[in-house]
Amino acid sequence: MADLATPNLPSRNFDVTEEFYAQLGFERSWRDQGWMILKRGPLMIEFFVHKDLDPAESWFSSCLRLDDVDSFYEVCRAAGVPERKTGWPRLIAPEVQPWGGRLGYLVDPDCSLLRLIEE
Repeated sequence: MADLATPNLPSRNFDVTEEFYAQLGFERSWRDQGWMILKRGPLMIEFFVHKDLDPAESWFSSCLRLDDVDSFYEVCRAAGVPERKTGWPRLIAPEVQPWGGRLGYLVDPDCSLLRLIEE
């Protein structure tokens, strides 16, 4: 197996987190009382229980490096993730950045920021 790193993000409620990400094509790979792993093809996100998390104060984030950022963005839109600048969950469309790449944003129900970066 190739080397691999996976983001570890907080979840106040695994049921809510799993339902949100299932709408984006992620499937449960592992779940017990304190840890959950969701996969979507080669993407893997791990979650830990954080019942006391205040989403408004969350600083958790990760990058999803995608071959087709527009396709994943459309999956998020079709799942009903609202496009807006504040609140959570939310979605911000990919745009060309000063460094030449394309970047969008997804914020989940616990206010974790996922940067959607086109490879």
